[in-house]
Amino acid sequence: MGAQTVSTFAALLLACAGTVLVPTAPALAAAAEPQAAPPSLAEKTFGAWGLDLSGMDRSVNPGDDFDRYMNGAWEAKTEIPADQPSAGVGYDAFNLTQLRARALVENLPASTQVGAMYRSFMDEAKVEALDDRPLQADLARVEAIKDKAGFTAFMGEGIGRFGAALWELAVDADPAQPALNTLWLGQAGLNLPDRDYYLKDTFKPQRAAYRAYLEQALTMVGHPEPAAHADAILAFETAIAQVSWAVEDRRDIDKINNPMTPSELQAYAPGVDWKGFLASSGLPAPTRILVNEKSAIRDIAALYAATPLDTLKAWQAAQITFQAAPYLSRRFVDGRFAFTRQMSGVTTQRPRWKRGSALVDRTLGEALGRAYVAQYFPPASKAMMEQLVANLKQAMAARIAGAAWMSPATRQAALDKLARMEVMVGYQEHWRDDAALKVDSADLYGNVQRAGRFDTLYHFAELGKPVDRKKWSMSPQTVNAYNGFLENKIVFPAGILQAPFFNPKADPAVNYGAIGAIIGHEISHGFDDQGRKVDASGAVRDWWTAQDAERFNAQAKGFGAQYDQYEPVKGTHVNGNQTMGENIADLAGVLVAFDAYKTSLGGRPAPVLDGLTGEQRFFLSFAQVERGKVREDSVRQQVTSDPHTPRKFRIVGPVRNVDAWYEAFGVKGGAYFLKPEERARIW
Repeated sequence: MGAQTVSTFAALLLACAGTVLVPTAPALAAAAEPQAAPPSLAEKTFGAWGLDLSGMDRSVNPGDDFDRYMNGAWEAKTEIPADQPSAGVGYDAFNLTQLRARALVENLPASTQVGAMYRSFMDEAKVEALDDRPLQADLARVEAIKDKAGFTAFMGEGIGRFGAALWELAVDADPAQPALNTLWLGQAGLNLPDRDYYLKDTFKPQRAAYRAYLEQALTMVGHPEPAAHADAILAFETAIAQVSWAVEDRRDIDKINNPMTPSELQAYAPGVDWKGFLASSGLPAPTRILVNEKSAIRDIAALYAATPLDTLKAWQAAQITFQAAPYLSRRFVDGRFAFTRQMSGVTTQRPRWKRGSALVDRTLGEALGRAYVAQYFPPASKAMMEQLVANLKQAMAARIAGAAWMSPATRQAALDKLARMEVMVGYQEHWRDDAALKVDSADLYGNVQRAGRFDTLYHFAELGKPVDRKKWSMSPQTVNAYNGFLENKIVFPAGILQAPFFNPKADPAVNYGAIGAIIGHEISHGFDDQGRKVDASGAVRDWWTAQDAERFNAQAKGFGAQYDQYEPVKGTHVNGNQTMGENIADLAGVLVAFDAYKTSLGGRPAPVLDGLTGEQRFFLSFAQVERGKVREDSVRQQVTSDPHTPRKFRIVGPVRNVDAWYEAFGVKGGAYFLKPEERARIW
């Protein structure tokens, strides 16, 4: 249960995990909730054929603000719920999946793993009665640590449990031998969302809230000298932040692909006993380690060696308390929420049942997923999606064939990679076996600890074994999609395959503009600034020529400069380099999906519906799936730590570079107008 939420592995190996920006595990906090009639479990409707025209603001010139043109009336009348960082169609879909999950788990008996996990969380009276007693055994173990060797072992043993390590471990495909799993080692140790939260004046309020929380948490558990230790912890994490890598560097496979043997790692970063750390983690003995943020890992090891044991123990006690707080009594939950609300701007804690559903999803996602897809994902939807993906792959092949910046050899390699790209829709072929995981309906704290450790060891056991490309990194009910970077596959869980993203009954233009653009987005990740470095087999090698790269980079540089100008919150600009891969994928998704839609018409004109042409409906649908309002604190966090651009500019940024958009709406000028020669011509 490492504290750092954005990992190298999530950011790179799952390219575009975060297509739809809604949480997979909301901020955990308790709240009393009134009893109400059960809400509908049916999908929301979006007009007669898939677009909510009542949400449009037709007084706006599409060239001035295409987001407001499609979503302005909706935004004007919509309030963000107090327990959410944002509102919009993505969050609506997420909330519906939670309602459906609740209906499923509440009907499962305590004799089942899912039923026991949910009931252990919902037994609030027992949690209150126990207060911090479940926590005390872990804190006592920290207090008993006598030296750095003991602390190193504690960090390794605790991976997956409550507590933190200064380095992140994961098992995934080896870039040099993509058919085999190897060990990846990454930077960690920060409890705030990103290093900038420690280093920039913009985030002084968040730092102050964190400092106050540290002192409060240590006081609550009876730790000695809580004020002094809170200061020491913040100083320690600030020092880690100063040597940590920025997000844009962490997504570069060339920079993080640094293989070493264990002995080479020990010589490079001697500040920690790596053999002891790895052995205590439960990993099989590795012979090869992919060291990611190379200098940061070395420098964090040096900080570790120089930091007094007393400070490290206080840091670990605070980490354990922070991570365990959602599963303790209300005083711990409320204390954590008072801090975390400073990150998101959320003002009200989420209902307990939502947190219970999220816990089940996080710990037993596939077990819940089997029931979810049986109830809510018909075979016809899977078949229709697979056909859509086939159409999008065909359109992408045509785009590759026509890419002016590609040389013939590069073009052929790209077509080969596209042909071999595997498509996975709805749910995985083989379900994970979690039968050995013990879940007790009377032991919430233990359940979470055991589930986390079980999952850690499940993945660690794959070290040195062949990569199973059929495994998924998301549960079927997740409202998201991803490109398996080193596995050359694209994955679309059942959770995202609901309106307005996908609706079998919607106008084809709507489906192509929504899920079609998402499909195109995921496909294109195989051919962007990082996808170029991974071939059809998943091996890391640059299959472009130097001239290809020069021509591509020239277009990408101008495209990125557009995003640098976007200011979603006053004083906060988008980082075009940090978001480059996702921005290019957004543009590619629109272009490829539009081509596929036009091809699907078979040369026939699309019907006009409610005065809108097929081309207009396509682009309006694209804007509809990014419909949303976001709190300013959440936007600042996203801009700082997320490779995705804030939602408004995921609409405006791509379409202003698409000739067909100008033609569809007769755009001749406006705030976002670009002359043809100024538009990016990447795809």
